Amino acid sequence: MNLPLRKELRSPLRYADYSLGLVAILLASIGVALNYSSTWRVLEFNGQDPATYAKRQILFVAIGILVMIGATFLDYRLYRDFANQAYLIVMLALVGVLFFGVERNGARAWYELPGLTFQLQPAEFAKVAVVIALAAFVANKDGNLRLVTLGNAFLMLAVPLGLIFLQPDLGTMLVFVAIGMGVLLVAGAQIKHIVVTSLVGIVVVVGMFNSDNLGGPELLRETQENRLTAFLDPTFDMQGASYNVNQSQIAIGAGGLRGQGWLQGTQTNLNLVPEQETDFIFTALGEEFGFIGITVLLLLYGYMLARMWFVTRSSKDLFGTFACVGALSMFTFQIFQNIGMTMGIMPITGIPLPFLSHGGSSTVVAFGLIGLVINISARKHLA
Repeated sequence: MNLPLRKELRSPLRYADYSLGLVAILLASIGVALNYSSTWRVLEFNGQDPATYAKRQILFVAIGILVMIGATFLDYRLYRDFANQAYLIVMLALVGVLFFGVERNGARAWYELPGLTFQLQPAEFAKVAVVIALAAFVANKDGNLRLVTLGNAFLMLAVPLGLIFLQPDLGTMLVFVAIGMGVLLVAGAQIKHIVVTSLVGIVVVVGMFNSDNLGGPELLRETQENRLTAFLDPTFDMQGASYNVNQSQIAIGAGGLRGQGWLQGTQTNLNLVPEQETDFIFTALGEEFGFIGITVLLLLYGYMLARMWFVTRSSKDLFGTFACVGALSMFTFQIFQNIGMTMGIMPITGIPLPFLSHGGSSTVVAFGLIGLVINISARKHLA
């Protein structure tokens, strides 16, 4: 029996990049600690269990780890066969949430599960469905994307973008744009088509921002307009639209080199940073662990993204490559956008920081995509 045949008979899981899973679990553990530190004081003050959010996040992480393990063991090439069905189911869920979902912070984006203390956000699961469906679609074209094919790929993106716009959730829309651009560029889309599409997107965004001034219906909510204005002018509405980012910058700056210590952050304990356990959880890390803690977090993220890129390059089939690119694009954009908005270099959006922000749907999806990448790394010798 020759050596290649011996390699074929071995379990593919022996080649898996398990370091990705370990880094994801480590990041999630940091997230649990920050979930506790950013909520314990106000919960205790209100007479509630100070570990409420931390316990809930531990449950989310446990479910996420199980999903990651499941996604690792099931041959990823089977996902390709059910990509269209998964895409259709999630699109129906996005339609349903517009009618039967609960509203929070002005957006109708969640299903509330009876008897449970958490909600389900279909837009998060749509990220996985779009990654897989788009990867399967362009893989069938063997890297040869003509204009008509590219138009069909944009249509696949346009459906979830339109449904999420109706919620409305502009931040999540941007994640889908990042996924689409990443996959299509690697799949062979011509630069001129991407440039033209980007210019059209910019015109659409500007038109949405000024729709009421152009005599049309107002397409952006006042809160969204104010956030964009605050990004362009940090002095705008200091007690309103600019309040979050100003408090966020104060918290991060107060951490200095080593931070004030876990559970010792002044801004965090006084609950001065709104939505700190979700959108602004990075500020708790910056205040309590300082520049050193931020550096460690960025190194962990950097390692995770680098390993995902390595798996992308080593994959032997196009579907695996494009699926990895989609996951990599999603993580890269969300990390940059979330951290950037806390520092004022990006506009405020409701995009979670992967593995750290409080939330069941986002945590489970993040672990699931890591499991998919590990799966692809394990089977790169069999493709």
